[in-house]
Amino acid sequence: MTSLVTGSRVDDTVVDPASTQAPTKKARRLFPWVVFTLTFALLLSDYMSRQVLSAVFPFLKLEWALTDTQLGALTSVVALTVGLLAVPLSLLGDRWGRVRSIVLMAVIWSLATAGSAVAANYEQLMLARVFIGVGEAAYGSVGLAVVLAVFPAYKRASFTGAFMAGGSFGSVLGVALGGALAVQFGWRWSFGAMAVLGFVLVLLYRMFISDKKLDAHRVDDAAEGEPVSVPGKRAPLRTLFSTPSVIAAYVGSGLQLFLAGSLFAWLPSYLNRAYGLAPDRAAALAALAILLMGTGMIVCGWVTDRLSRHVAIRKWTTAIVYSLLSLVLLGVGFALEPGAPQLLLLGVGIFFAAGTTGPAGAMVANLTHESIRATAFGTLTLANNLLGLAAGPVVTGMLADRLGLESAMKIVPMVAVGALVALILGRRAYPKSLLKVNAPAVTR
Repeated sequence: MTSLVTGSRVDDTVVDPASTQAPTKKARRLFPWVVFTLTFALLLSDYMSRQVLSAVFPFLKLEWALTDTQLGALTSVVALTVGLLAVPLSLLGDRWGRVRSIVLMAVIWSLATAGSAVAANYEQLMLARVFIGVGEAAYGSVGLAVVLAVFPAYKRASFTGAFMAGGSFGSVLGVALGGALAVQFGWRWSFGAMAVLGFVLVLLYRMFISDKKLDAHRVDDAAEGEPVSVPGKRAPLRTLFSTPSVIAAYVGSGLQLFLAGSLFAWLPSYLNRAYGLAPDRAAALAALAILLMGTGMIVCGWVTDRLSRHVAIRKWTTAIVYSLLSLVLLGVGFALEPGAPQLLLLGVGIFFAAGTTGPAGAMVANLTHESIRATAFGTLTLANNLLGLAAGPVVTGMLADRLGLESAMKIVPMVAVGALVALILGRRAYPKSLLKVNAPAVTR
């Protein structure tokens, strides 16, 4: 017997299924894709608002005489805020309603992005960036929980990879569009355009998606052979850390995204300094590279689902392969002198740099219960941000101030060694961990 879910939250009371009209077959096919499209679009807005800053680094550095550490801090403070607030705000989303939470979060980050456009100094911009982090804190986790709730379990790595690739695509659009707007109209217009887009998408989301509609289209985990919640109750929060494998998934994913965080923030500046490109051309080339990263997330997630549909442990194997490829290719690439061979190796390495995202999300989903899945993804977001997306830009900036940016980027890929260790340990423990999570469901 499985628990009944109302809207996006699991209540202590049982809901009569007859009280909600079942959707038609056409609506059941179409609505999940509406959910994915609009939730993905808001994730694009999320990362466009976050990463547009990278495109205007050269303008801010010149206008306000900022150091690389200060510039890196403007990026890292968003990821740090996201990391610190991801779990409590994801828990709130599980209990208050996931759609309502998504709408509120998008309004907050759009307002904060508008505030960035009118910041008069570094301190005001830093404050606006903090509030962007507040708005974005639980969006990835709650949004992913919403998407996975309406698609079958055997597609989780694919949809996790595709959804989280919105971060890369949003970064591409934010950096490319932000760089073009900054050159033509000034850096403040870069932030203003992102804010307007956010407000438009909020209105569309509110019009087409609700917690009630999500409940009607939810895919039953029990029917997919996945862990289920205690009937009528939320799963205990301690189950977020109940197995060695889920802990390894958090840590491995976070360390791997250190590479992605550094590339998001510093690739435009690296191309500007190492290749002498103008800010707008450097931003455009960096955007193309990040587009490769997003494409890699989708492809790697799809490959993982194909290989692991009947052999679950292959999720870990594929993640290990992706991490190893990024370590070797980026390590060798940044060690080369600027030129075509370097760009080729960096491009392939960037393709695999965030390839672990889809497998990691599927691992966490398989090792936690739907009733607290947004909170589980919030915990994954905490690890991704504190170990990766927050640490990457600021640590790289500190290294750049001491060694130069080109030397700093040679060191960055070594962090993948830690990710590999965590993923290998998680793979070894996965069979027993999965049995432990499924044991309560088997006894019912």
